[in-house]
Amino acid sequence: MFDAADMSSYTNDQGARARKLFAAVVLAALDDAVMEQRKSGTGAENIARWARSKDGREVLSCAGIEPNERSVKGLMAFVEKGIRTSVALRGERDEDEDSKAAA
Repeated sequence: MFDAADMSSYTNDQGARARKLFAAVVLAALDDAVMEQRKSGTGAENIARWARSKDGREVLSCAGIEPNERSVKGLMAFVEKGIRTSVALRGERDEDEDSKAAA
């Protein structure tokens, strides 16, 4: 039915889709932390706590991110900047952030 090349390609494609799914979970967690950072200032601590937890480490690993302290600090720095992931991925700034920068 499938030869070896087809089976390898199918398995690799499944792995890539799974990584993308877990990466989406990480992006959602970052967005939640950014909103929490804007509201109460605790978003960076929350994302660090999540990333250091067993579940957080598992999700980061499945997303292809090494769950070490350097990664946790990078996640915290991202949250402290307060930029949503959708805006950061586009490389643009939000209108609200432009008005804040002008002030």
